[in-house]
Amino acid sequence: MTQTAIPYLFMRGGSSRGPYFNRADLPEDRETLSEVLMAAVGAGHPLNIDGIGGGNAVTTKVAMLSRSEREDSDVDYFFAQVAVEKREVDYRPTCGNILSGVGPAAIEMGLVPVTGDKTTVRIHAVNTGARIEAVVQTPNGAVEYEGEAEVAGVPGTHAPIQLDFLDTVGSVTGALCATGNLIDEIDGIPVTCMDVAMPIMIARAEAFGLTGYETREELDANTDFFARAEAMRLEAGRLMGLGDVSQSVTPKMAVLAPPRHGGTFTARYFMPWSCHPTMAVTGAQCLAACALMPGTVAEGIPVGLTGESPEVVRIEHPAGEISVTVAFERGADGAVDLRSAGLVRSARLLARGEVMVPGSVWKGIG
Repeated sequence: MTQTAIPYLFMRGGSSRGPYFNRADLPEDRETLSEVLMAAVGAGHPLNIDGIGGGNAVTTKVAMLSRSEREDSDVDYFFAQVAVEKREVDYRPTCGNILSGVGPAAIEMGLVPVTGDKTTVRIHAVNTGARIEAVVQTPNGAVEYEGEAEVAGVPGTHAPIQLDFLDTVGSVTGALCATGNLIDEIDGIPVTCMDVAMPIMIARAEAFGLTGYETREELDANTDFFARAEAMRLEAGRLMGLGDVSQSVTPKMAVLAPPRHGGTFTARYFMPWSCHPTMAVTGAQCLAACALMPGTVAEGIPVGLTGESPEVVRIEHPAGEISVTVAFERGADGAVDLRSAGLVRSARLLARGEVMVPGSVWKGIG
């Protein structure tokens, strides 16, 4: 049977990578869509040997774009996290790193016109309802990928992409503190279940007997830690109103420790069944919010915060550091009312063309 060719852009977005599709080029129904994405990525094999995935959760991500019908947005960004070794697709979360490439991809696809030396692309994150403005460098009428911006975990320097996140509080659960509490206790460990851009169960590293400075490889080899953490994550999902999350990558999990290299604090972020090699953009926003909020498990850990808005929160991670600029208002009780979070990322178009999926999976549109 003839294979089906699907146009795509292959892009690095932040410290993640994957195919970017025009949503109109993919099947409408979710079941067939999942089969197509798994075939394209090669899900179900540790090396994704029969697809274009990279054998890691940060390289099996998919972005699907379309012109938005919303007045406040130019493009709809629909995200899918395709599993590496399992044949699964999760549409519940979003991804801020892959989002870094949405502005450039939308321009490359002709979904958004260039408006000058810099083009602002207003993005609606379909999975969570959040709105993001991406400022893309577009001198000479085209996307510029070369520049001086550094992203920890990505070699070299590239053109900066400014991301400003709006409407991120309660992105999935509808509440900042998804359980109604600043701190819950699960399996004897205090945790903060917070939802800013991404629902996360947050704990202190020391509560697990960790330093918080372990490498990704050291953490991934710690099977006892993951067994305990996963049982706790499942309970956190229930407490956050997400139901049975055993087949979902949300909520994520993170552990915090004091900084060692001049940042605000150190974090290790889990995806959730392995340690992130750097730090998720969505995760960084949630952890920054946790650091600013009194009464959470982070209280007493952050160093150097001014207490004034906007606050720059510098998060140390396994490959370096990520900075989040948080705009907020603080109430009389000290509680933080978040307004927006901004980050500088980069993206690069790696390839363009057609990805092939077996005709037995999908015969194509028309």
